[in-house]
Amino acid sequence: MTTPRPSLTLSSTVLDAPDAAELADFYRRLLGWETVQEEPGWVKLLPPGGGSGLGFQTEKAYVPPAWPASPGDQLMMLHLDFEVEDLETAVAHAVAEGATPADFQPQHDVRVLFDPVGHPFCLFVNEEAPGEPPAISPEWVAEQTREIAEQDRLTVQDAVAPDPSAPARQPEPDTLS
Repeated sequence: MTTPRPSLTLSSTVLDAPDAAELADFYRRLLGWETVQEEPGWVKLLPPGGGSGLGFQTEKAYVPPAWPASPGDQLMMLHLDFEVEDLETAVAHAVAEGATPADFQPQHDVRVLFDPVGHPFCLFVNEEAPGEPPAISPEWVAEQTREIAEQDRLTVQDAVAPDPSAPARQPEPDTLS
């Protein structure tokens, strides 16, 4: 006999931060969302049209994730994706509000940025959006690919299910700070 599945609704995705209110303020400015709940160590934002929101909780032991990850790094566990109509304008807005572009950009139509406490997030243009894709040269993509190969970065597959027969890899120094 199976138990019926209860109704579950995603209320919010919660990000840890050294100061929940400060990080919530960044995302409030970035997204234009409203604060709907605020108490010591906790803030929740919701989009104007409703739907699931973002929550922020203070975690004094917070350690920023490394991206891209190397062996032994704090993994990001998740990241937020935001669809935009104009990638260049959206990146400029995010940077003006306090985001930092990542040194490594893996795709021509996506920009990886870090929020003020180091959570990676992506801005991307939907393939169905009108207009031309951002002008990124094939040479730039090839250069980024070479950099990944040279750094021998940890892949998601290695992190989840490492090959036991592969030689152990040594952690690299953090180059994103």
